[in-house]
Amino acid sequence: MPMLSRRHFTALTLAIAALPAAAQQLPAGPITLVVGWPAGGPSDNVARLTAQRMAEALGQSIVIDNKGGAGGNIGSDAVSRARADGSTIMLATATSHGLNSALYAKLNHDPVKDFAPVGMITTSPSVMLVPTDSPFRSVADVLKAAKADPGKLNYGSGGVGSSQHLAGASFKRIAGVDIAHIPFKGTAPAMTDLMAGRVDFVLTTGAMSFIRSGKLRPLAVAARQRLPALPDVPTFDEAGVKGFYTDSWYGLVAPAGTPRPALDKLNAALATALRNPDVQKQFLDQGSLPVKPMGVDEFWKFVVDQMPAAAEQVRISGAKAE
Repeated sequence: MPMLSRRHFTALTLAIAALPAAAQQLPAGPITLVVGWPAGGPSDNVARLTAQRMAEALGQSIVIDNKGGAGGNIGSDAVSRARADGSTIMLATATSHGLNSALYAKLNHDPVKDFAPVGMITTSPSVMLVPTDSPFRSVADVLKAAKADPGKLNYGSGGVGSSQHLAGASFKRIAGVDIAHIPFKGTAPAMTDLMAGRVDFVLTTGAMSFIRSGKLRPLAVAARQRLPALPDVPTFDEAGVKGFYTDSWYGLVAPAGTPRPALDKLNAALATALRNPDVQKQFLDQGSLPVKPMGVDEFWKFVVDQMPAAAEQVRISGAKAE
């Protein structure tokens, strides 16, 4: 057996020492998950539930960093400039990677070129909510009142160009009714005024706590099938507004240039999290629909393919954000 020279032995030792690091595919230490919305909202809830189970699968902690503001753009800007090594990821949504490109005349980032895909998490159909003491017991009641006095009824939203605004605009168009839009500075004040009866209805996601507490009443869900969390609430198809489907989707992205092995490892951890029965139950309880885990490329195709429809939704609404 030939003897190794000191130089070759040193090189071999260094190569062997590097193997565990290469196998890790992610930097050591905590991973930062940026959420472009404040703590406590639907997006934050999805992120925290996902992060907890992903961290268990990865064997390293994931820290939530809420960077709210500008419709999620502050968070997107930060992540687009972050180190592309797998140590930073972001909660992507139908707003950050769909609506904002059409809503804003100028963005400081490109939602496709400046990001890399990790995977899909879940989708959440919108629900039409009215105050508990509202005279409207069904979507038919809302339509009857809207047609009897065009422009008198109103719906609230988290702001111009928000998902609630666009859902309401789409509902008006499909139903053929004139209903006034009242934008608020965030979803929370819109829900507060809805519960107080100062707004007739809101179309939104992530409102199961209001429904379960009896503070708001659901009339219909904008999905193709009833929600497991709301089995007695009809779809809009069943309620007579055919073809009205609107939901929010949630996924994970990383800065562009993140190595494929890092993306694949994050994707595998996400898939493990999504297969967890407790995670699936919690998503269902929140009014979300668990999705079959998507690979990195499949998820990115979904993101790119849904952008034209998102832009059309914005165009129809006439919404523009500064």
